[in-house]
Amino acid sequence: MTSIIEAAAERRAARAKAEAEAATALAVAAGKPPGPGQAQGPEPDSATAPDGCQARVPDSGLPVLVQLLGSGADERARWDAFVQTCPDATFFHRSGWQTVIEQCYGHPTWFFYVEEGGVITGVLPLARMKSRMFGHYLAALPFCVYGGVAAITDTARRLLDKAAEELAAALGVGHLEYRNYAPAHPGDAKWQGKDLYYTFRKAISGDDEENLNAIPRKQRAMVRKGIKLGLQGEVDDNVDRMFSAYAHSVHRLGTPVFPKKYFALLKQTFRDDCEVRVITQDGKLVAGVLSFFFRDEVLPYYGGGMDLAREVAGNDFMYWNLMQASAANGYRMFDFGRSKKGTGAFDFKKNWGFTAQPLPYEYQLFAADALPDVNPLNPKYQLFIKLWKAMPLPLANALGPFIVKNLG
Repeated sequence: MTSIIEAAAERRAARAKAEAEAATALAVAAGKPPGPGQAQGPEPDSATAPDGCQARVPDSGLPVLVQLLGSGADERARWDAFVQTCPDATFFHRSGWQTVIEQCYGHPTWFFYVEEGGVITGVLPLARMKSRMFGHYLAALPFCVYGGVAAITDTARRLLDKAAEELAAALGVGHLEYRNYAPAHPGDAKWQGKDLYYTFRKAISGDDEENLNAIPRKQRAMVRKGIKLGLQGEVDDNVDRMFSAYAHSVHRLGTPVFPKKYFALLKQTFRDDCEVRVITQDGKLVAGVLSFFFRDEVLPYYGGGMDLAREVAGNDFMYWNLMQASAANGYRMFDFGRSKKGTGAFDFKKNWGFTAQPLPYEYQLFAADALPDVNPLNPKYQLFIKLWKAMPLPLANALGPFIVKNLG
């Protein structure tokens, strides 16, 4: 019996071949010779699919297929259309993350989806991380705060779980990780959790005064300070200024910085659903934030400030300015993103009046015998953090990408 992974890989190869043959046929019809890599011949017969490729939905008779996402534009558009409407899905289930993770960091990915009767009913984006310092694991999805299975049928959930478990075992990873927004396997002993990450989400309205008054008094005073000092928000079409502010900020925290090309690739991949906003005072850079938009939500994802930001309440004004602009454009949910319990970021978000919501991440152990603890609060990383803070910024910016690519 062919495994789920092997069958999905064979179907993806068959689709790629069919796409190449179709392109060749179009070229021939137009009087042009086939391009490099364009094969000639008939389209493969789906009836010759290998054993194990196809199952049946109980009592429905509909064919069920576990697929691996290919590079075709139509296929990726179908994936994203499903993500846009599936209640379980998040911005981090979008197909563009495969492009970002593979092109920027070179990590292998497996983006599985289930079709029932030719209709996508579930997706699971996975990527493998492997390093001596941070371990070997398979996750849905590295560099993302949410992930796991997004599905509309139990059949799809079951098959996607099985595909992930087969892949984790075949790769010999230490663990499989789902970054769930909601519990996925309550009561299942083989899935373990840990109390570490929390997310902060809050509804916003189209009324500025209402949104401002919903911010607790002390935090509201900081926003008003930024307004009084003449801070301004600007939207950039590149990541240059935002990267400067972000790099300064994470260096102060003792955290390696992501490469600039990562932010540029996010903007290039997600286009209008990725905004780069900077805060200035009299033309001088104060702070910057890169945000995502999904359905009616805005997600400020990477942000930071220059030294000046502390003096002029730059970060406080930045998030208010983003909230204000997003509300005016019809967005009704502000997702402040995840933070670890016991950190300054956690306290900052609570000060805005956001309620901390636990994130039920799940871990299934394979080659490992204990849950991972890659966490800056882990005492073994404290010396590294102190040394990183003391490092000159240009050197930190040069070395950081080589480390952070394996953090995920």
